[in-house]
Amino acid sequence: MTVLRISRIVEKTKVEGPGLRYAVWVQGCPIRCAGCFNPHTWEMDGGEIRDIDEIVSDIQAVRNTSPELEGVTFLGGEPFSQAYELSVLAKEVKEMKLSVVTFSGYEYDTIRKSGHHGWQQLLKETDLLIDGPYIQSQHDLSRPWTGSRNQQYRFLTDRYKELEARLPAIANKIEIQLHADGTITANGMAQLADLELLLGLGYERKEDKK
Repeated sequence: MTVLRISRIVEKTKVEGPGLRYAVWVQGCPIRCAGCFNPHTWEMDGGEIRDIDEIVSDIQAVRNTSPELEGVTFLGGEPFSQAYELSVLAKEVKEMKLSVVTFSGYEYDTIRKSGHHGWQQLLKETDLLIDGPYIQSQHDLSRPWTGSRNQQYRFLTDRYKELEARLPAIANKIEIQLHADGTITANGMAQLADLELLLGLGYERKEDKK
């Protein structure tokens, strides 16, 4: 049985990569960028343990009700800290003819040149990699799905190659969800001041951005 330590799953989102996506935020990050949007995902022993077969079944169920589901996105935390486990999940995802988008605070060359088998397996299953640490002094939300100017798009397969020329025209967006217990969660990209305004100070807030 292969398991993942995750922080959060959003079953349907349109702001974490191309099209409608199933997004998995993994728990645990050794990089811990200054100004990180998701410090609650840093602790390696936080979050919850989920069986990969259970997640695969969940993705299939979402696809059955939403056939427009485009793919799955891995965020964090740091996905490459659980690279082998995510590669197992990604392989199942690709067999469903869905795409895989992976975010990483590691740079592409570091991943590519690594002898780490799990890293290479996850890279092999990834269609679009968005790589590089968040650098606070280079904060920039003008491009989709990235938080700082240094971060790069790596089109590792032809799946999204046509997007490369259209990236400047794709706007960042956020999604707000009101839950039954009265809490509000947000994911996507927005200026912090905008999130404060949208979420208000009277609610428990959980920001899930890259």
